[in-house]
Amino acid sequence: MKDAVVIKSYQNGINLIMREDVPFEQITEELSAKFRSSRSFFGNADVALSYEGRQLDHKQELALVDAVRLSSDLNLVCVVGKDEETNRRYIKAIQKVQQKLPLGSEGQLHKGSLKNREVLETESSIIILGDVYPGSAVMSPRNIIVLGGLYGEAYAGTDGGEGAYVAALEMEPERLKIGDFKYKNNNRQTKWGIRSKVQPKIAHVKNDKIVMEPLTKEILDTF
Repeated sequence: MKDAVVIKSYQNGINLIMREDVPFEQITEELSAKFRSSRSFFGNADVALSYEGRQLDHKQELALVDAVRLSSDLNLVCVVGKDEETNRRYIKAIQKVQQKLPLGSEGQLHKGSLKNREVLETESSIIILGDVYPGSAVMSPRNIIVLGGLYGEAYAGTDGGEGAYVAALEMEPERLKIGDFKYKNNNRQTKWGIRSKVQPKIAHVKNDKIVMEPLTKEILDTF
């Protein structure tokens, strides 16, 4: 009998190849068993997770991530697509973000996702290596960068300063506020259904309102 899911490991990531003709629950069960039996092999590295073979809705994607996290010691930095050109553009943009946001005295790094209504409040800019789940929130007087999905709440520029922004690999926030400006999400109904192609985005204030744009080096050069 063919495996429901095949795990391919690379230097900085793991790719899951899933069969389309089996129940999704069978995939998560087999995936959990494989990672439990190989826990010591994979260790506790920071990796990106990608998948192919079938289309997943948001709940299934989160279930896939939880299956890996609960059955291994890996730290999943983000979930990425198979579109290599999109990934290259994203990596370049993130590198630009990191250049503009040095850690240490000017910024903080948080490893892991925010879930179960967790609230993370910082006194500087913040990079989150993980997701912000629905019901959870992150607050910063400066910038917020989520190397994962932003599905909860984000409040940037809370000190009233100008030029703050929020960037995420996947931008579907429940609430988003930058300074005194609130963002109205007109596509919230898509969050739990089949989504359009994921594209990293950045939210910032322009002409007295919050706008969202694709995350590119050209956009970041304007900050």
